[in-house]
Amino acid sequence: MLVQHLFPNLPVGYTAEPRVRLGHYYELDIGGFEGDESGPTWSGSDTGGVATTPYVAPHPTLTIDVDLGVQYEYEVLVFDDERDRTLVAAIEFVSPANKDRPEHRQAFVTKCAAMLQKGVCVSIVDVVTVRQFNLYSELLELIGRSDPALGDKAPHLYAVTMRSRSRPRKRPVLDTWFYPLAPGRPLPPLPVWLNADLAVSLDLEGSYEVTCRVLRIA
Repeated sequence: MLVQHLFPNLPVGYTAEPRVRLGHYYELDIGGFEGDESGPTWSGSDTGGVATTPYVAPHPTLTIDVDLGVQYEYEVLVFDDERDRTLVAAIEFVSPANKDRPEHRQAFVTKCAAMLQKGVCVSIVDVVTVRQFNLYSELLELIGRSDPALGDKAPHLYAVTMRSRSRPRKRPVLDTWFYPLAPGRPLPPLPVWLNADLAVSLDLEGSYEVTCRVLRIA
């Protein structure tokens, strides 16, 4: 629904698409099984070629149990098709799994920081009530900054848009649009920047209302 609301506002040459990745599920890549009937791999021929001894990797120097923190991802990505589908904006919806442990929170904010570093506009929408952490605050802490609007105790329900902006002969800056949220109150529109001078409005409330109506949610 959010993509449907966003599409009419996007200029020609920009597209948006949803992405969902569930951390404990996987897809079977059929392409990985193509050619399985070809038999063992070897080099040579019936005309006198010499077979090549296959490489045998050494044993690992360390093997340990590890939780790599596979992330749950709910996002809408906006691409500039005229620049070979360059990613220009990402709307990230926080899930409970993104906030359930320190390493998952760090993975989420590191991902957002990496996109900001590449000039991608990042919006975060956090309506998770069961985990009271503010990932926007943790992202700012990661880059050594803070937002006075967060106060002494950062709200755990919020929406924010961030974009990095370069300046001639000066250090780049980070612009943010932060809005605390509360149950029962309308969701704010968020600016989504497609380039340094062009932004569109992300209608969170409108897409939410349509979703509730379609799914018959009271």
